[in-house]
Amino acid sequence: MQNNKVAVVILNWNGRSFLEKFLPIVIKYSSGAHIIVADNQSSDDSVEFLKSRFPQVSIIINPSNEGFSKGYNLALKQVNTQYYVLLNSDVEVTENWLQPIIELLDTHPKIAACQPKILDYNHTSQFEYAGAAGGFIDKYGYPFCRGRIFNVLEEDKGQYDTAKEVFWATGACMFVRAEAFWKVGGFDDDYFAHMEEIDVCWRMKNIGYQIYVEPQSKVYHVGGGTLNKLSPRKTFLNFRNNLITLTKNAAPRFLFFKILYRMILDGVAAFKFLFEGNGTHFIAVIKAHFSFYAHLPSTLKKRDEMRLMDEFKDATAGVYTKNIVYAHFVKGLKHYSEL
Repeated sequence: MQNNKVAVVILNWNGRSFLEKFLPIVIKYSSGAHIIVADNQSSDDSVEFLKSRFPQVSIIINPSNEGFSKGYNLALKQVNTQYYVLLNSDVEVTENWLQPIIELLDTHPKIAACQPKILDYNHTSQFEYAGAAGGFIDKYGYPFCRGRIFNVLEEDKGQYDTAKEVFWATGACMFVRAEAFWKVGGFDDDYFAHMEEIDVCWRMKNIGYQIYVEPQSKVYHVGGGTLNKLSPRKTFLNFRNNLITLTKNAAPRFLFFKILYRMILDGVAAFKFLFEGNGTHFIAVIKAHFSFYAHLPSTLKKRDEMRLMDEFKDATAGVYTKNIVYAHFVKGLKHYSEL
């Protein structure tokens, strides 16, 4: 692969319509970057379309559809650049979207990953679910964002326009330092999709790196392009991967009780699905727990391997020390600024 400083890498699976709509804008506003599409064995005509319409774009063809995690790992091993920009195919970038974050990474070598401000493509004044203005977690591993707590999305009024250290950067548009990414082993192949960016950010933080958001860079995300919000598969992956992420990365203090507490709340969520008539999602949560048990030996092995690294120290910056579930659903706090 071409040796550039910055590679914009778009993972594609049957996303020809998104490529047709958004790739020309990526090309227009990404001067100097190497643009690559990594295809996860699409069954549509994505690859043929790219070859005929965008000969300036490099194509990597993965041997099978291994999802987001392994799909990116396979592709990025073939990309020789200082920085990767992992970009969903359903993202509209804007002019000057690369420069503010690349300058931040150049200036601060301990920043391993950074995201721009993520706005909703269909409601452009509103933050988008997957990342908003930077990701955080609470002490039980529940993720939320500046601009998004659970399903409550804030209007963007410039209230979060400052660069800030966060806990995780969204995989929808993640700038990541290649050296740091591979130092922790890249994404966890077992995740397939969902939560993998939180996991890799947590691992990088645990060896001394920082994660940032730089809102001077702005993009618009459609969201739900591969698995929509109503997908039982997405429910399964989110519940399972969240438990795996917490088990792999959290500090040992009270970890057993945190996981037990999470499991109880997962059970509450599962029965809520059932009472609402969403039986397939109820089953998805149950399957997620059994899959978590099946992965537990390998999860604990990965946890031990990380904790043996010389640089390892449990990260706390960006962890909300209270319970975001209680804060949101009981106390009624809707906005990040209220926490």
